[in-house]
Amino acid sequence: MIDRYTYRIAWSVEDDEHVGRCAEFPSLSWLAPTPAEALAGIQDLVQKVLADMRDTGESPPKPFADRPYSGRFVVRIPPETHRDLAIQAAEQGVSLNRLVSARLSGGLSS
Repeated sequence: MIDRYTYRIAWSVEDDEHVGRCAEFPSLSWLAPTPAEALAGIQDLVQKVLADMRDTGESPPKPFADRPYSGRFVVRIPPETHRDLAIQAAEQGVSLNRLVSARLSGGLSS
């Protein structure tokens, strides 16, 4: 099951090493000199935590990859921002939804 979780490896300037993290277990991390060792370390740590959870009867978090997503979420923004986005969408000939979706995914420039 550890291979279904979401892992990230990044360079830590403060520690002068690579740090491995698991999104479903945000309190865990593993430092290592190489990215491969950081990944192996965090996966091993997650495996140990899952075993401990199993032994104590705790339910492990569901991997993000296995969670259902509707494709909808509500974001509150200031009215001025809403107006500006609506104008930009109109000027680009797209819906507000398409503009915001594209922006969130790194598309359509302002």
